[in-house]
Amino acid sequence: MFNVAISPCPNDTFAFYALLHGKTSWQAPINPIYADIEELNTLCFKGKVHFCKISFGAYPFLKEHYRLLDAGSALGFGCGPLIVARKHMPVAALRHKTIAIPGRHTTAGLLLRLLLGSDVDTVARPFDQIMPAVAAGEVDAGLIIHESRFTYARMNLVSLIDLGDWWERESGHALPLGGIVAKKALPDDEVAAFDRALAESIDYAHAHRDEVVPFMKQHAQEMEPDVMNSHVALYVNAFTRSLGDQGRAAIEHLVGEARRRGIV
Repeated sequence: MFNVAISPCPNDTFAFYALLHGKTSWQAPINPIYADIEELNTLCFKGKVHFCKISFGAYPFLKEHYRLLDAGSALGFGCGPLIVARKHMPVAALRHKTIAIPGRHTTAGLLLRLLLGSDVDTVARPFDQIMPAVAAGEVDAGLIIHESRFTYARMNLVSLIDLGDWWERESGHALPLGGIVAKKALPDDEVAAFDRALAESIDYAHAHRDEVVPFMKQHAQEMEPDVMNSHVALYVNAFTRSLGDQGRAAIEHLVGEARRRGIV
């Protein structure tokens, strides 16, 4: 039995639907686990899962025990986290504010430290609790990810900066958000078979969207259909099917820059 851990977000349930339902070449038994992205990072730190979605912010700390797969990543242009607040303020002012983040090892958290420095004042919250905390005045600003980028204006919040746009200008690369990793202790042929099956699963989802939608809705119960579709359109792209040289170069640049600045 293989423990396979992903987020309940539409991009992951879309990509994994066929694999989890026996519609690919992968036929070994799977125990699916659904968790918030920082919980997924923690599962890997504890070595609890065989295959897992992780943040690229956590990847440098996990490379010794997990390898990155070619399929399944969330990486692209125009898909980065946003810093939101109740009112506009200069980005530089955030160095003296308290910012809610979706986890210390998330890519969003890494980007924030690359922008403002390692000593920025942060408090970790589950990603779906960040906007309510900002709106209630519990924190000065919030670092939002996933579908929150489509809904923050409904809570009368304003965007101070799009960290994806900022990183694309800084680096010239696509922004790597998260990827699928496999335990290095697993045999190479098993890992390769899972990687192939995940690519097949993504192809199946694109070809059978109506079949996949109920599964996505099941795990994103409070998400409106248009938001769910926008989420998939943004986060499931050519890089998700295969990282390729361009995707791997983007990951190496992000990790390398974090090391160069002493964040990792």
